[in-house]
Amino acid sequence: MAETPQPNPKDGDQKTLIGYGSYSESLRIGEILRKETVGGMLLVAAAVIALIWANSPASESYFNLRDFHFGYEPWHLDLSIGHWAADGLLAIFFFLVGLELKKEIVAGDLRNPSKAMVPVMAAIGGVVIPAGIYALINLGSDTALHGWAIPTATDIAFAVAVLAIIGSHLPSPLRIFLLTLAVVDDLIAILIIAIFYTEDIQVTPLLLFFIPVIIYAILAQKFRHFFGTQKWASWVILLPIGFIAWVFLHASGIHATIAGVVLGFTVPVMISAKGKAKGAKHGLAEDLEHNIRPLSSGFAVPVFAFFSAGVAIGGAEGFVSALTDTVTIGVVAGLVLGKPIGIVITTWLMAKFTKAKLDDSIKWVDLIGVGLLAGIGFTVSLLVAELSFGLESPHNDHAKVAILSASFIAAILAAILLGSRNRYYKRVEEQAAVDADKSGVPDVYEKGN
Repeated sequence: MAETPQPNPKDGDQKTLIGYGSYSESLRIGEILRKETVGGMLLVAAAVIALIWANSPASESYFNLRDFHFGYEPWHLDLSIGHWAADGLLAIFFFLVGLELKKEIVAGDLRNPSKAMVPVMAAIGGVVIPAGIYALINLGSDTALHGWAIPTATDIAFAVAVLAIIGSHLPSPLRIFLLTLAVVDDLIAILIIAIFYTEDIQVTPLLLFFIPVIIYAILAQKFRHFFGTQKWASWVILLPIGFIAWVFLHASGIHATIAGVVLGFTVPVMISAKGKAKGAKHGLAEDLEHNIRPLSSGFAVPVFAFFSAGVAIGGAEGFVSALTDTVTIGVVAGLVLGKPIGIVITTWLMAKFTKAKLDDSIKWVDLIGVGLLAGIGFTVSLLVAELSFGLESPHNDHAKVAILSASFIAAILAAILLGSRNRYYKRVEEQAAVDADKSGVPDVYEKGN
């Protein structure tokens, strides 16, 4: 009979490397899984449509649409639609990342150093190893080396969508680990973009950027209950202030999506005294996340994917040319091999040198599956590719082919591995239920749903 995992083992003083986390954390992760599934499907659909259109007889219309400019030039906002999608719409996604990061740090598992250390170190390993693999493959070209950060990012929406589809019976600790790792991965990607992809900083717009940010923070802190209960207020008051902050940061030369992260960090997580007195159940961060996530997952990210994933492959000859480019090889190797290797090895090292262990409900093979899921680098990888090479560079087109190919390969491999593990855990659950019926003892196995 298959071994039945236990819900929360107590093994003396031995620390659990990847544990169940708090009950509220498990509920929150489950809610995110449900919300991101549709968004991930829309993301994939948008990318597929863009690829088909960009390689069809009507491809010229796609690129004309993507490259169509509009905006106010004196504010440095005469941008193409593709640029608006990458700098503007993606700022909405990064605002949610900022909210998620702050919630994890203030009220989530990242507030506990012992729980935070493993996903943080695993995320770092999942960044360093792919970047190192890419750099080794592209040492001969300074231009190609600019793309070293492309395979370091994990697409949380895409990865969560795959996990939600094939992982209904996987243990909760595994899913919590993936979500926490992806959040930390996003933070690292944000830092990489801010530090390594900012060349010329304009000081005056950068200083002006902090004025609306401070106003935004004061309003969000002082009137958190008001903005939490009056949904219209955040759109009418906070959104325009956020847009002004975005404009100034864009003019400063720092990638404007960082504005979303900064604004997200200003939003309070905890419930105010006034909110508690009136029976509020959530802090403003969770209220704003609830309001904005559909806009991000259902519109902003799919539209960005639509305008970023459309690359003219050039038929079989173009595809072969892309596959022989060291940029393509580096990105694919970094995402498909580097991500799982970096995550699993780092976690193993944590177990080796901290005397911690995996929760009894999961095995190392499960962690390999999560590492493969983390190799789905889509949204942020596409953004970093454009920042690395520019829209007109052949390397950019090849990098996009590599990102799409690697994400597809990683998703298929993860689905095969975790799908088989999901069937195993389903059998374990069923056997546990049968044993409980026979013994008359309630089944206490946590299903991880």
